[in-house]
Amino acid sequence: MKSARFARTAVALVASVGLVVGVIAPAHAATRTTVVIVTSNAETSLNPGTPDTNLTINTDIAYLTGSGFNYYTDKKELVKNTIFGSYAKVSKASDKTLVVKYTINAGRKWSDGTPITAVDLLLSHILMSSKYSVKAGLGDPTNADVAPAFNSGNYGGTYDSHVVGLPEVSADKMSVTITYDSPIANWDLMGPGPAPVHTLVLMAEGKKTLGTAAENTAATAKFLDYFTSYNTAALKKIGKVWSEDYNITAVDSSTNPLLLVGNGGYVVTGAVSDQTLTLGVNDNYNSGPALSGIKTIVFKMIGDGTAAAQALANKEVDIYQGQPTADSVKQLKAIEGATVVGGTNACYEHLELRQGSGPGETSDYTGPFATSSNAAKNQKGKDLRTAFLLAYPRQEIVDKIVKPINPDAVVVNSEFMLPDQAGYDKLINSSGVSKYTTGTQATRTAAALALVKKYYPKAAAGSGSIKINLMLPANNSRRAAEAALVIAEEAKAGFTVSAPPISGWGGKLDQNAFDAEFYAWCPSSVTQTGTNANYQSDGGNNHIGYVSARMDKLLHSLEVQLTPAQVLAKWIQADSILIQDAVSLGIFQHPAATAYNSALFNVKPAPLSPNLVWNYWEWHY
Repeated sequence: MKSARFARTAVALVASVGLVVGVIAPAHAATRTTVVIVTSNAETSLNPGTPDTNLTINTDIAYLTGSGFNYYTDKKELVKNTIFGSYAKVSKASDKTLVVKYTINAGRKWSDGTPITAVDLLLSHILMSSKYSVKAGLGDPTNADVAPAFNSGNYGGTYDSHVVGLPEVSADKMSVTITYDSPIANWDLMGPGPAPVHTLVLMAEGKKTLGTAAENTAATAKFLDYFTSYNTAALKKIGKVWSEDYNITAVDSSTNPLLLVGNGGYVVTGAVSDQTLTLGVNDNYNSGPALSGIKTIVFKMIGDGTAAAQALANKEVDIYQGQPTADSVKQLKAIEGATVVGGTNACYEHLELRQGSGPGETSDYTGPFATSSNAAKNQKGKDLRTAFLLAYPRQEIVDKIVKPINPDAVVVNSEFMLPDQAGYDKLINSSGVSKYTTGTQATRTAAALALVKKYYPKAAAGSGSIKINLMLPANNSRRAAEAALVIAEEAKAGFTVSAPPISGWGGKLDQNAFDAEFYAWCPSSVTQTGTNANYQSDGGNNHIGYVSARMDKLLHSLEVQLTPAQVLAKWIQADSILIQDAVSLGIFQHPAATAYNSALFNVKPAPLSPNLVWNYWEWHY
């Protein structure tokens, strides 16, 4: 129950006392204290806070193993977690600045028994403040070519733009006060998340065992000193640990237990790469609502929706929430003893076209979609991107792949709003997206081919005039079906699309090798700036090298308090810029198909991420 405002702000840290590898209690065990969950993507890191590790499965595990000040319900309602602590404005409404005080309740503990203090909230400042990173000699987060010491995906946001000075720690070390230069939008979602900083210090010192109470207390004090004195050498060592050491996919008796310390309801007790990840109860858990009887949670990797449905029928798993196919949904509804919940969730598939080098890439992107300082070359890249978007068979994808699961599914025509949100129709009627919706797919593909022929006069259907490398996540039958439709339609416009299945795709989104990528954004909160990180030049989710001064200025203007009408007007402008620049398009909102063992109570799929596990403490048989 990590603070839900940023999916990646608080480090994903979890704990274990005795590590057991690959042990899965049968879903039908008489004790009924184990829940086995199907996941269609394998865990890649215990820290979802870097640009390459921000995957749904990673954030789900972080949520189960970390608790903070807030969480969202299945009704998109923000709930304050008063068991962990509290926060409130301490500035007057008339003040030009905004001051917020965060207080941790006494007695909260990390899974290794170490008391949680306000010092554990300070890592968030390092992960979100570019000014701090520069001043401390940790690197400039706005430099796309060199990652800072803390390779965080949360630089460039509202906090970064408006925080003033250092957070102030109270004398009793239980509160931290943060000052912003002006009243900001969604201020209650911008606060710090806790992280066990004592473990980071110990690992940076080379320790590979849990510390004693005295060692942990001393390590926490060291972190405070490093933080306030801008100790470059010490902080760089900690940054390397935070950025790299959590990127593990196997957990066994040889795993450093310091990597596994957290304050959520559960702790990681074992993991087998690309197969399973197992969590057990955190015996020191007191940072959130009490658990209701589930002692073990297992994530089991099954990429094929039909096979996952069969596993539920065979009582091998208890909850299925993957990327369903029409066949798998039919199977789910036929399973005796299973409850099926449909509809849609807030995750939506979208297409991104690369214009420049991704963060950390050492060479320039020179593919067919590249931008250029040369006007003619720049126009060519833009025209070819426009052609690819025109020929992308979005309606066919929805009709053939999504509607069999959700008959009410529609094409998503915005990157800032979803079809069920008030104002969506006004936005799509004003943004210029009609360029990609007018006429039939045949007429749009013909228009695409005409654009291609400007640069390749001999281009024709099947000519393969332009080669495009499309990222296709491996072990995902629905996305494989999407790619097949794309390959067929784009060929009619002169494109040859190569889409070999890619394992570990989440860590490769920045790579210049890929001209086009399609995957899902899964919002974790309801904010004015929720999409900013995707399209700001220095945004943590900007993997395609998109740089637009107009877009940056517009998105930063969303950081202050605005009326709903003002927000909608800015979102219309932002979508219009994306259309003009031929950057990306939405495809469809993910159909929700959650099926679970009817003997398991209080499974309540939510529209926001984490969709499934948001109320894990309520689960019981």
